[in-house]
Amino acid sequence: MAVEWSGLGPELLLTLERTGRGPLGAQMQEQVRDAIRSGRLAAGERLPSSRALAQELGVSRGLVIDTYQQLEAEGYLTTHAGSATRVAPTQQQLTAPTALQSAPPRLDIDFFPSLPDLASFPIRDWTWALTEAARRAPTAAADYGDPAGLEALRTVIASYLRRVRGAATDAQHIVVCGGFTQGIGLVLAALRAAGMTRLAVEDPGHPDSAVMGVRAGLEPVPVPVDERGVVVAALRASGARAVVLTPAHQTPTGVVLASERRQELVAWAEECDGLIIEDDYDAEFRYDRQPVGAMQGLAPERVVNVGTVSKSLAPTLRLGWVVCPTWLVPPVAREKQLSDRGSPGLDQLALATLIESGRFDRHLRRMRGVYGSRRQTLVDALAEHAPHLRLTGLAAGFHAVAHLSRGTEADVIAAAGERSIGLYGMRRYRLDGSAEPPALVLGFGNVSERAIRRGVAAIADLL
Repeated sequence: MAVEWSGLGPELLLTLERTGRGPLGAQMQEQVRDAIRSGRLAAGERLPSSRALAQELGVSRGLVIDTYQQLEAEGYLTTHAGSATRVAPTQQQLTAPTALQSAPPRLDIDFFPSLPDLASFPIRDWTWALTEAARRAPTAAADYGDPAGLEALRTVIASYLRRVRGAATDAQHIVVCGGFTQGIGLVLAALRAAGMTRLAVEDPGHPDSAVMGVRAGLEPVPVPVDERGVVVAALRASGARAVVLTPAHQTPTGVVLASERRQELVAWAEECDGLIIEDDYDAEFRYDRQPVGAMQGLAPERVVNVGTVSKSLAPTLRLGWVVCPTWLVPPVAREKQLSDRGSPGLDQLALATLIESGRFDRHLRRMRGVYGSRRQTLVDALAEHAPHLRLTGLAAGFHAVAHLSRGTEADVIAAAGERSIGLYGMRRYRLDGSAEPPALVLGFGNVSERAIRRGVAAIADLL
């Protein structure tokens, strides 16, 4: 579909040479034809008015009118008195055909893990925060600014993390980033530049951790996870000096890193001059257990805390933060500067305004209730339709792990897909792709209670 430009029409890039390339009218005709054939101008797209184009090119209006009339006669354009000149709707672009990738079929119910409730994004609060931020922003806020992020936001984030996550930090130790993926990428690039070569990752764990390690030039080494979190003895044996963890709510098992394991990890980092990278992705959402503080508060010079608003607000905001040890702040800030010169300033000010106003906390309290109800609905539906199924990982976040009989993971997922129900297995979280022991990782964050009940009922016989 062509873009419908307002005003006198869009500017049009035409380059006329006054000497050596023939008459100006012929040059104009040739270049407009080429723009249509190549797809630069789409069928139905509006061209500038003859007066505007003549003024832009420094030629007479009559020359432009003659060009438009000639191309209309050839079938490239359509012109009508009192209306805009447009590319002919039937004009075929002479570009090589490209194979269109068919979109995957839309699922009726999708239990995709890691997604928050997208419909609950507090759009009114965010609009208010943007308006307030724009109204109060100093002129200097329109500049590139500090690549580590605006001090106003870093100060608010530091205060929030101290209050809610038990962190030990201040604004000078925080680098604002574009979500978790960029944040961990900045850290790993800085570690590789400092001479590290291996990266320990939880197994099973977030699949992006190993991928990001490879992209940074690090060798990913799997470290097993048991019912008390990452196995520190295996970490010691791995030879790695950096590890990526999800201690508050392990991805995907949902276990909480035990207190003695936390102490063992800090001791390991001290022994090998290592670094713990803490993915603090959904610690705000807990249900039947006490809150667990961030590991960063135990050892601020041995732990990097990477946080984001992707789960608490929405992924589309692309805002997060890296809480760095003192020595790591300059290289991470430098990587951020080389990456994109800094995150959008107005969005940073809006997030600071949202948190300071108390509306962010209010939204989190409301969403804990929403996710808590969906969690209970999932538990009740599975108890009704598959009472033998063992569920774990439900103490926090918005996904659960359903343990299956051996050899059934792929079959259950495929059969559910045929019924338009999206299911996801533990296999995608294991570094070697193993499907044993089989389990489903059931996300309920972006699924309504009614859809949860319908979805579980639809696959009851498969479970």
